[in-house]
Amino acid sequence: KRMQGGLHLPLSRRLIPKRITLGASDTGVAGLGDFFDVTYSVLIDIGGTSLPVVLDTGSSDLWVLSNVCQGTCSSADTALYPPNTFHGIGLDAALVYGDSKTGTYARGMIGYDAVSLAGLTLQDQYFAAINDTNTSVAQTRCSGIFGLGFPLNSVIWTDMFMNQQQVSRPRSLRRDAVSRISAMRKRWFDKSVLGISSFRHIDPPSYQSIPQLKRQATASSAIASSFGVSGPFIPRLVALGGLASPMFAIALQRDTIEIGGNEGMLSIGGLPSGVQNESLTWVPVRQYTLQQEGLTQDASLEAYPIAWEIPVDDVFLDGVRLPRSQLCSSNISLSALIDTGNSLIRGPPDVISYIQNMLGGPHFACSSPHTLAFQIGGRMFPVDPRDFVNQVHSGDAQVCGANLAQTDVPVLGGGGYLYSWSLGDPFLKGVLAAFYYGSFTGLSQDPPRIGFLSTVPFDAGQHLEDAVSA
Repeated sequence: KRMQGGLHLPLSRRLIPKRITLGASDTGVAGLGDFFDVTYSVLIDIGGTSLPVVLDTGSSDLWVLSNVCQGTCSSADTALYPPNTFHGIGLDAALVYGDSKTGTYARGMIGYDAVSLAGLTLQDQYFAAINDTNTSVAQTRCSGIFGLGFPLNSVIWTDMFMNQQQVSRPRSLRRDAVSRISAMRKRWFDKSVLGISSFRHIDPPSYQSIPQLKRQATASSAIASSFGVSGPFIPRLVALGGLASPMFAIALQRDTIEIGGNEGMLSIGGLPSGVQNESLTWVPVRQYTLQQEGLTQDASLEAYPIAWEIPVDDVFLDGVRLPRSQLCSSNISLSALIDTGNSLIRGPPDVISYIQNMLGGPHFACSSPHTLAFQIGGRMFPVDPRDFVNQVHSGDAQVCGANLAQTDVPVLGGGGYLYSWSLGDPFLKGVLAAFYYGSFTGLSQDPPRIGFLSTVPFDAGQHLEDAVSA
């Protein structure tokens, strides 16, 4: 609902057995669905069609399954996007997700349409209408992915920016803007296919309406100004000044082990009612420097943020501090991606193996609570023991495994991100997380950051024991 300072959208505390539908009385309110605590979805409207899409802070692009989609999505039991109002711009994109062990893809056409979320509407919003994918999105009764990351992490924005400059580069735009983005795309999108011309190029109307930049315009101003034209949905709202505060906050509910936990909610433009800014622990978002092949503003040389990646002090299991990974360079500071699109907690292979050895192996008694905790900004943020475990066999509440997985380790100078942990839904179900974009044009004055407020009860372990014995 609309409240002073932002929009607050309740998450439905239920599983989604079939297509999501909203009644007329729900107009302007997007209920979030929870599919077995694996994905959390928000209902958006594109061109008059309501579509449930996975809420994903680990990526930046919006895409939906088209009704001409082939393969696994052709028989999807979910709403599909009819591209009757879709305006293709002559470019295709292939988006890649996961890591070297779990990589999946989605391919389709880039174009624009009117997109609405809880009464916030943007005309000519760019996204991809997907016609081929091997993701499990359709299996979770969703129609696509709603990326909430930064513009520089967007395949669609990068593709749009590069293509526009190649087709009709303004004389006043410095060539270094193109060269910088070109260098970045090689680092960040080496697995994604960008700029594939599917048919004759068509200049998008929103670009045609932009006045020529003054001759003294810098590469940074050209890049930042493009965020308000072809940026992802919420960053575009931020760039256009459409939010009371340049942020959103997420609290995820629990629907497995024991239903409860947070009152699931997505808040846009402010914190939930009753939550004060000073009650959260705020930490900066990593900003990749030129040496790390990032992008900086011209005058200040301050680096743009790329992903919702934050510093981590240490990691603990049952009060014991875990050793740092020997697979990562000691010159890479410990950090983690905060990712609602990840259903697990992913970490360095050697540290994950160390944790499993401490647990006595990959399987252990469900009734024995364990607490994995991350020290962030000097404070401990535990994973609720109920969210740390999963049943190995359906219907068997005696034998459990940990919601952990190994992931790629960062390589200094090797390209790609520098985080070694990805904190997904098991972590996020135990916090209120606030994602603050800051200013895209004044990074030093208003830098990006993430705030956390732990919601794990002190007796969470006892709650797990009670749930198992019930």
